[in-house]
Amino acid sequence: MYDIKWIRENRAAFDRGRARRGLEPVSEKLLALDDVRRAAIAKAQAAQERRNAASKEIGAAMKAGDSPRAEALKAEVAELKESLAAYEAEEREAIAALDKALAEIPNTPLDDVPDGKDETENIELHRFAEPKVFGFAPKEHFEIGEGLGLMDFDTAAKLSGARFVVTKGPLARLERALGQFMLDLHTGEHGYTEICPPILVRDEAMFGTAQLPKFFDDQFAVYGGLAAHAKNTVDFWLVPTAEVPLTNLVRESILDEKDLPIRVTACTPCFRAEAGSAGKDTRGMIRQHQFTKVELVSITTPEQSLAEHERMLSCAEEVLKRLELPFRTVTLCTGDMGFASQKTYDIEVWLPGQGRYREISSCSVCGDFQARRMNARYRPEPKTTRFVHTLNGSGVAVGRALVAVLENYQNEDGSVTVPTVLLPYMGGIERLDRDRA
Repeated sequence: MYDIKWIRENRAAFDRGRARRGLEPVSEKLLALDDVRRAAIAKAQAAQERRNAASKEIGAAMKAGDSPRAEALKAEVAELKESLAAYEAEEREAIAALDKALAEIPNTPLDDVPDGKDETENIELHRFAEPKVFGFAPKEHFEIGEGLGLMDFDTAAKLSGARFVVTKGPLARLERALGQFMLDLHTGEHGYTEICPPILVRDEAMFGTAQLPKFFDDQFAVYGGLAAHAKNTVDFWLVPTAEVPLTNLVRESILDEKDLPIRVTACTPCFRAEAGSAGKDTRGMIRQHQFTKVELVSITTPEQSLAEHERMLSCAEEVLKRLELPFRTVTLCTGDMGFASQKTYDIEVWLPGQGRYREISSCSVCGDFQARRMNARYRPEPKTTRFVHTLNGSGVAVGRALVAVLENYQNEDGSVTVPTVLLPYMGGIERLDRDRA
């Protein structure tokens, strides 16, 4: 979220940032709304000052025995009281209109973010490992999982509908092992603190990380009983990512600079409505309404955030390196980056069944965009506060990692070899095959 004062002082830079995202300039509209707000505040202040002065004049008039003047002043004070209430209501409306407009504006890309209209103009940074050459036609993950009798979409559809899955036996254990491995790596070697956060959050938390109001249709709402449902009152939201509760851990706080950076991680279920994805990835686990993800969140000073972004990316990449999965890392262009992001790296893992790279992690630096929405600050020196910078990244998506393992470690007989790094978590299971199912 933006500071309107900054927009007023940097109008050209603000509109230029919007143009890089393919958006029209709106500084004139925003400053007009701010002018209305400022005028309303000025009228309210002037009325309050006159009311205070008139109240003092009443006492002086009464002391001087000037009853007519005292009565006239009393009438003026009563009129000012009514006017003041109207001016304050006008001020509240003006502030609400400006805040609503500001809340719907995406973050400004950093200067080194490549310009582009969509994912075709993202810039590849580097690759890790060459894709394996199979001596047979590799299958897609859902063919492998269903062939093993360990992945069941039909039963999931009976329970919940489309875009859900039931995994069973050693495949369910493999999914759990992936999450445990990632958490152990990030907490044991990368210095993140593990958090077990709520996965039901309130409006304020979703607003803080910018899921609301922009992405209202992408979320799953929870109504607290029939009365709330009848009134269409949302009590909670299911988290679309653990970024929401993890980042909001510092909302409405003033942190000590010595405690920064803060690095936290969590492995949670995530829930997304996938609005607008009709017809995309309808088979398999790539695009689900419910999935598991390990999230990384950092809270830093402004001076630390860019270096922290590179560090976070390396932590996420290390997961795939340990799993020995081929991947590439790209910088998202302005037309493909997220609403709250200043700059985003995507890690795309190779899926031999599809014959292409697919996103498995996004790592974003958001500057103070989310901090302003959460009122999250730190104290660099006595009597001074600044907004923190926030970063988030997938470390990584567990479901998509499971997909990648199935496809990259598949064998011609339909079995799947367990990656070496996961063997300590598998209870002696080294291979997924029909016999174990």
